[in-house]
Amino acid sequence: MSVIAELSIFPLDKGVSLSPYVARAVSIVQQSGLSHDFGPMGTCIEGEWDEVMQVVSSCFKDLAQDCSRISMSLKVDYVQDRTGRLQSKIASVQEKLT
Repeated sequence: MSVIAELSIFPLDKGVSLSPYVARAVSIVQQSGLSHDFGPMGTCIEGEWDEVMQVVSSCFKDLAQDCSRISMSLKVDYVQDRTGRLQSKIASVQEKLT
């Protein structure tokens, strides 16, 4: 079951500059080996459901070690029997723009 998940996760109890905490989560995503795309408002991760949810869980558990309040948004797109959609979805729109 291949999915693309858009994850946004950050603490609410650590002041204004949250980039060190966001970087911790992004590092976990990068180390997962799953296809991903880091953006200004979230990170998209593509893979099998269980693999992606394991990465999401790892990000949460990492921040929960020293953050007492965490905000997490998760949006998931599933299409049966399709992979490589992180690139193909963007390419499809860009093709129509030219």
